[in-house]
Order: sequence, then C-alpha cells, then structure tokens
Amino acid sequence: MMNHNLFSESRVYQPLAAKMRPRILVDYIGQHHLLGEGRPLREAILSGQLHSMILWGPPGVGKTSLARLIADLCDAHFITLSAVLAGVKDIRASVEEARQYQANGRQTILFIDEVHRFNKSQQDAFLPFVEDGTVIFIGATTENPSFELNNALLSRTRVYKLRSLELEDIEKIIDRACQSDPAVKVQIAGDELHQLAVAADGDARRALNLMELALELSSEIDGVKIVDEAIISEVLDGFVRRFDKGGDLFYEQISALHKAVRGSSPDAALYWFCRMLESGCDALYIARRVVRMASEDVGNADPRALEIALNAWNVQERLGSPEGELAIAQAVIYLSSAPKSNAVYNAFNTVMAEIKQQPSYEVPVHLRNAPTAMMKDMGYGEAYRYAHTEPNAYAEGENYFPETLKDSQYYFPVDRGLEKKISEKLNYLRDLDKNSKIRRY
Repeated sequence: MMNHNLFSESRVYQPLAAKMRPRILVDYIGQHHLLGEGRPLREAILSGQLHSMILWGPPGVGKTSLARLIADLCDAHFITLSAVLAGVKDIRASVEEARQYQANGRQTILFIDEVHRFNKSQQDAFLPFVEDGTVIFIGATTENPSFELNNALLSRTRVYKLRSLELEDIEKIIDRACQSDPAVKVQIAGDELHQLAVAADGDARRALNLMELALELSSEIDGVKIVDEAIISEVLDGFVRRFDKGGDLFYEQISALHKAVRGSSPDAALYWFCRMLESGCDALYIARRVVRMASEDVGNADPRALEIALNAWNVQERLGSPEGELAIAQAVIYLSSAPKSNAVYNAFNTVMAEIKQQPSYEVPVHLRNAPTAMMKDMGYGEAYRYAHTEPNAYAEGENYFPETLKDSQYYFPVDRGLEKKISEKLNYLRDLDKNSKIRRY
C-alpha cells in the first residue's frame, strides 16, 4: 500500500523518494531484464528461494528498494548497514541478531549499502555467516564488483547489473508520485514532466527529489498544486548531470571518447567530450587524455595531431573556459579525422617489455663518446662513422644496437598518412644496409 499523505506535513520528515519505495513487485519500475516475466531473479523472489547477491548499478536505479522488496515478499528480517559508517563490530552485532531470528525459523537479509567501501578484513568478517546461511547477504555498489570486492565474496554471491532507468520509466515514477496522495491534486503538463524526467538522467531518486522541490515551490489554487514551466525552470536552474568522478561512469565515458577518436568518429567523440564537460568533468583532465590519444592512436601517421593536442591543453591552462574547451573540441575532431597508427605505441610497449626480460647490454664501444685521453686510448668512439659526412647523410651498414640485438626491428609503420612515406624511407635504408660492402658485425 502507498502512503496516502505523501505531500502533507508530518512531525517526522521523510523524503518523497523514501515514501515512494515499492511494496509489491508490480510497483517496482525498471530492471525488466532482471524482473520481467520468467526471469530467474523474479522467479527466485516469488518462490522464496533466496540467495546472496550483489546489486551493481548507478545511483537511483532501485538497488535499496529491490533489497527491501525482496525482504518483504519473502517475509525475511531485514538488517541494513552502510559500509561508510559500519565496522566489524556492527557486522558481528547484526550476525547475533540474525541468529536470534534463525532460531525462530525466520531468515535474515543483511543489506550492506556501498559495500565496495568495506576493506578486505571487513568483507572477510561476514563471509562465514554467508556461507553457513546465518544471513542472506545483499550488497549494493555503484562500482565494478570485480575491481572492488574480494574473490572469496564474489564466489559466494551472484552479481546482478542494474541499468539506468529509461526515460519512460522515470516519467511513470513521477506520474505515480503525483497521483499517490488522494488528498493533494497535482497539475503538471506533459512537457514539464518530461523535462524533469530528462533531468533525472536515469536516477529515480533524483527524479523524486526534483519533483518534491517543485511541489514545495508551487502554489496551490483551489486545492490543486500547479507545477508550471516557471517552477520547472527554477528547479532545474544550475542542474548538473550525474557524473561520478573516479567511478565507473567516469571511466566509461572517457573510454567511449577514446574509442570514438580511435574509430575515426568525430561526431561521437565530440558528443562524449561535451557529455563529460556538461557533467562537470575537469577539462584539463580531458586535455591530458587527448594528448595520450594523439601519440597512441595517431602517432606518426600525422605528427601534427600531437602538436594540436598540446596546443589545446595549453589554451585550456592559459584561458580556461570556454575558450580552452573549444580548443580541446578542435583537437578531438582533428584526431578523430586524422589517419590512424598505433605503430609507435606498439613499438614502445614491445621494447619496454623486452628490456625487462634482457640483461643490461653494454653500449658498443664505437658509439661511446671519448671526452678524455684515457677513454680514447680504450677505443671509445673509434671507427664511429659520422652520418653527415656519408653519402645521403646515411652510414650504410652501421649498427647502433648492442651487438646481440643487431638488426632488431620494433617499429613497423602502417600504410597510412605520413607513416606510409616513413615506411618507404626505412625500407630504402634497410636495402642500403643489406647491400652495403661496409657492414659492422
């Protein structure tokens, strides 16, 4: 049953988002891939066959609501802890509480919000009680469990990925909230409701908080709360999209930007760049990443890409917003449109990996400088051929590697952009070496 005094004042304030928590499965909106007809999680809940699980998803998609709903539907005792505030002592107290209910034949769900904030010892503390069935563990996290949770805990749970709510789901949630209190009529046009839903950005909690603020600001005429365009504009003034700096969403979006640049899609790259900016991401961070993209994905196919990326970074540092952001946008579009090569990136990684596995070979004597008489007597620099005095400024047959590694090749230019010409030149020089009568072995 819904609370029939959702908008009325009471002695104990409770946010609209908390009042609107679903009590029955049909009231739970979203996550159709998990709770649709015939889905395993839905069947497990309806049959009362509980199991420990991790609910992974962005804020406001119903992780806590789903955990509470599972407890209600399965008549399980519900204990909730916040990993931000709780410690091992709180876990032990919860286990003792669960044992008392277990003695009376009732299961206990131990719900831990933001479980990724627990350290290893805290996660280990409740493992034995998950394993022996003292508690059914449900953890909620916004972070990738494979990065943040112990393997031992993951092996004892099932991970369910919750998705951001669809626009239609958010509109349905707002509409249901508006109709939930028969004592208060709410008038809101479809356009205004749609604006709130878009601003919520897939987050039901944010949608209901925005709606609650709109109701507080609205005037009541003849018993009807009117939420008009002016109210919505005031509520959304200074609105910032959801963006968790350092969290999954952050890395997903920068990954999308990088892959769009690599994939030569300037439109998509610009879209992700603007999404991150509009969400409050530091433009200097993006500028640094764009410099990386210039070397990693364009390289010598178009060396101007690195210069343009560095210039954009410099403009952002010197001028800030919005001039710097426009310069970064220019760099993003240029890199996306440029010919692509990861030959420098591959060559660098290959050499770094090989050096870690090899001895520290000495520099060949002919390549060493001889600033002192003793070093000259030791043969340093002897027989070194100064390239500028050789035909075509190239010393045919000369070796610049440690002797063991002579003729090694790491850099393989691609057949695109400037690297096509670089490849032709290097192949020409290798032919000169191969046919040279003066060859250092």
